[in-house]
Amino acid sequence: MDTAGRHSAYFGKNFGVVVYKDSLSGTILFTQFVKQETNQIYLDGVKEISRRGIKIQSIICDGRKGLIQLFSDIPIQYCQFHQVKTIRTYLSKKPKLEACKELWEHTLLLTRIDKESFVGGLEFWYLK
Repeated sequence: MDTAGRHSAYFGKNFGVVVYKDSLSGTILFTQFVKQETNQIYLDGVKEISRRGIKIQSIICDGRKGLIQLFSDIPIQYCQFHQVKTIRTYLSKKPKLEACKELWEHTLLLTRIDKESFVGGLEFWYLK
């Protein structure tokens, strides 16, 4: 497996499902029904996937506090959806200042352009 993606969904306050999938093939690797989201649940899921003989080369996650440090031996990427969501909390969906509007427009390109283009545009915005 190249990359493990983890998705969770909750149905009410005390019932949810965590799904681990191979982000390249879309194959579901493991699912867990949970009462609440904890880092231990993700650690257990990764251990179970590894126990099944699947080598995890990287993880894409939502940036949950402490999660990145938990997997210090596996490269981790913060999910682009959650990156945009975090930026939106600081800028709002309809920023008023021109600089904020430009930054928000650039942020929306995150999932559609490569890393070099995004970083270059961000540096250009910063210098401007």
